[in-house]
Amino acid sequence: MRQVVIAAGEDGYWIAECPSLPGCISQGHTREEAIEHIKEAIEGYIAALQEDGLPIPEEHFDTLLVAV
Repeated sequence: MRQVVIAAGEDGYWIAECPSLPGCISQGHTREEAIEHIKEAIEGYIAALQEDGLPIPEEHFDTLLVAV
């Protein structure tokens, strides 16, 4: 299980990022599409690490919402 951050981009796309996997970012036309794409990106990221015999980073992201 991985935490994902989703935000609306300035270009109308939704951006999804998995902070515990550096560089694991995706996007979609809709929020739902971005979620599906980041799931695929996470699976591919982990598969590539396993294929290369590299350790899989543990989930470590803490969430804090700050209203300004």
